[in-house]
Amino acid sequence: MNRATNDSKKLLVLNKPKGYVVTRSDELGRKTVYNLLPDWVFDDGWMPIGRLDLESKGLLLFTTNGQIGNALTKPGNCIKIYEIWVRGHVTDEHIAEALKGVESKHGLLKALVVEKIGMGGAKTKLKIVIDEGKNRHIRRLFGALKDPKFGTPLKVLELKRISIGSFKLNIESGKWRYLSLEEERMLIKNLD
Repeated sequence: MNRATNDSKKLLVLNKPKGYVVTRSDELGRKTVYNLLPDWVFDDGWMPIGRLDLESKGLLLFTTNGQIGNALTKPGNCIKIYEIWVRGHVTDEHIAEALKGVESKHGLLKALVVEKIGMGGAKTKLKIVIDEGKNRHIRRLFGALKDPKFGTPLKVLELKRISIGSFKLNIESGKWRYLSLEEERMLIKNLD
């Protein structure tokens, strides 16, 4: 992909599908996100900003600029929005608990916004907004909540990151592109 004159030289985006590890190399031989990108992305030291676990999908930014990477992952600095499907019926009490936060060995896990956006059989679709991203933050948060009917932990079945700061995911799964200079400017203008 040739770089256009209005393309960022500091940021590119990948729409990560399920089944890829966000790492430069995997000792278990699993596919990494670099398998979806041109070789020069790896060779030139482009690094992922934050993580998405193997089963998660969606927006993943890469940069060669450590300051931008640190600013976008610093807790409280940048809003991230996810759409998730949870097994079970998510109640208003669950939402209140997720907003208040639950203690875990990783610290307090909480969401800034939890909004029901759909139902399908025994599943609930939610929009989640967080401003930090501890390891498996959303999966652990909902796993700490119990289904009132069965007493079992809620389980995140599907997780997709749809935005980071001002940047919204707008490319097909498995594809990548540079951010435009305007998208870059909008994304980093509000960072510390």
